[in-house]
Amino acid sequence: MITPISADRLVDRITELVVGRPGRVRLAVDGAPPTRPVALAERVVAELRTRGRAGLVVAAADFLRPASVRLEYGREDPDEFLDGWLDETGLRREVLDPAGPDGTGRVLPRLWNSAADRAFRERYTQLPDNGITVLAGALLLGRGLPLELSVHLRMSGAALARNLPEAEHWTLAAYARYDLERQPADHADLLVLADHPDRPAVQLGG
Repeated sequence: MITPISADRLVDRITELVVGRPGRVRLAVDGAPPTRPVALAERVVAELRTRGRAGLVVAAADFLRPASVRLEYGREDPDEFLDGWLDETGLRREVLDPAGPDGTGRVLPRLWNSAADRAFRERYTQLPDNGITVLAGALLLGRGLPLELSVHLRMSGAALARNLPEAEHWTLAAYARYDLERQPADHADLLVLADHPDRPAVQLGG
């Protein structure tokens, strides 16, 4: 069943998923850039704070591999974009493992500045025992990342082609393969239909 939902109510819905869980929680907000996953994650963290839970947004784009590795097969290789751009090892080591229920809570919010192709000079953040880490970005699900909860912002191929800048259309093949092979909708605790991000809908019952 598909149910339209306001942007504000969507934030509430995601927040409610999280606040019902004790201890540290790792939540992924997964979606292509036009679905605005980072902006949604920031709103969720702001709402969490009003409910007494500390939260931290981590952008997946700040955990890419160095250009020498990421672009080994060229700047517009869709398979490498899907499989090889994200530094999963660094993300696990610096964020997801310490942010877990049994982790130390000592999290590095940003690792690699892909624009400058060098490490950020970032300080570690100490999460409290009930802190929430929200990992936001694209192509995150179906990788086996350690997460308690996930939200997938689904945008159809046609809508994605309309909303992505033309210079990024080479990534469309990666998003199509992601949907086909990794089936992110099946991994998500909440599926959001986001062809029109300002007018989302949630899909219930599978």
